[in-house]
Amino acid sequence: MSMDDYLSEIEFAGLISRIKRLSDEILYSTRDYYKTVGLDIEPNWHLIFLLLEEYESMTITEIAQELRMSHPACVKIINKMKKKGYVTTRTDDRDLRRQLLELSEKSKKQLPLFHKHWNAGMKTTEELVANSPHFIKELKEMEIKISKKSYKERTLNNLDLR
Repeated sequence: MSMDDYLSEIEFAGLISRIKRLSDEILYSTRDYYKTVGLDIEPNWHLIFLLLEEYESMTITEIAQELRMSHPACVKIINKMKKKGYVTTRTDDRDLRRQLLELSEKSKKQLPLFHKHWNAGMKTTEELVANSPHFIKELKEMEIKISKKSYKERTLNNLDLR
């Protein structure tokens, strides 16, 4: 990929597309990495593994809220994880309407191996942002701004109808 491309040339007009392109490139490369090393998991499962490892059991709604993910997107991921045998469901003893998700025994056995690969991935990410020491802080600031006032609201405010 040439570093001088149209999205780069148009600067702020291409910023959102560049972020999406970078995200997609990392996602597809991670998926390819998992396939190469023989892991039967998807990149977007990582955070759900970590949440269920930490909290032991959670509802889909709680996971979706924690990850700021839509409920349908979360359901889709969880269903794939269930199909592969990584997540199990049980009814909450205190509230029979609530379905709690938990890591299966298969997951618990695989976690040390997964962590080895996830740690390698974190090291790769750290290398990618090594020359941008404030990247995480600046990303957080953007997320806070968007959470307080959406892109849509901001753009409507910036629209000059004169």
